[in-house]
Amino acid sequence: WDYGANVFALWGLSTPNFWLGILLILLFAVQLGWLPASGYVSPFEDLKANLAAMIMPAFVLGNAIAAVLMRHTRSAMLQVLSADYVRTARAKGVGERDVLLRHVFRNSLLALITVAAGILPSLLAGSVIVETIFSIPGMGRLGVQAVQYRDRELVLAVTLIAGFIGLVSELLRDVCYAIADPRVSYE
Repeated sequence: WDYGANVFALWGLSTPNFWLGILLILLFAVQLGWLPASGYVSPFEDLKANLAAMIMPAFVLGNAIAAVLMRHTRSAMLQVLSADYVRTARAKGVGERDVLLRHVFRNSLLALITVAAGILPSLLAGSVIVETIFSIPGMGRLGVQAVQYRDRELVLAVTLIAGFIGLVSELLRDVCYAIADPRVSYE
């Protein structure tokens, strides 16, 4: 499992979003005809068409993020596996599943929360390419069009919203720290 996950993570990290998006369009929209090549349908108009239109963009955006999270999860868990309290739990006869879930994964969560909080704002930046390829009207594409049309107010608004998303992700990170580790306290 470890080698397979490493290969998948390496593939996800090294595959550019624009290339993967174009390949998915060629395969699933042009060759097989299963999904629409581009466009956006509101979920309030037609939920089935919305899900069909969002499968490929969601996969493209989630591909690199899943790879980053997989790599960081693996390295954080390997680091915690060598800790003394893990060895002590095994010596006490705690089952391997409980050791991994209660001790190793729980103590490696802080590193994962940090990485996830850093990924959330970059998701907005990465969505520019995906929104352009799949013709989805979103914040990233709006920002690019505002720069093209030299609309300063709209560029400032998109930048302000992106900064606000960054601040909210940092706030969520701190809240998740307090939930994941009771020793963390904010006064």
